[in-house]
Amino acid sequence: MWVDYKKAPNLMVAEMWKNLLEGEGLPSKIIPEGDILDWGERVPFRILVPKGREHVADEILRKL
Repeated sequence: MWVDYKKAPNLMVAEMWKNLLEGEGLPSKIIPEGDILDWGERVPFRILVPKGREHVADEILRKL
């Protein structure tokens, strides 16, 4: 089960967040806001992390 963790204004920012989290060992997914058919570089995206692991993502961001 995945939960919303953060929102990104576009694909590039979403991929940077995803790479940061996965670089620290936390799996993550990115999906566009709204319909999956809207996937594009200028569409807002949601960054998802596994349910119950939000605190791990918080710790990763605190290290920045």
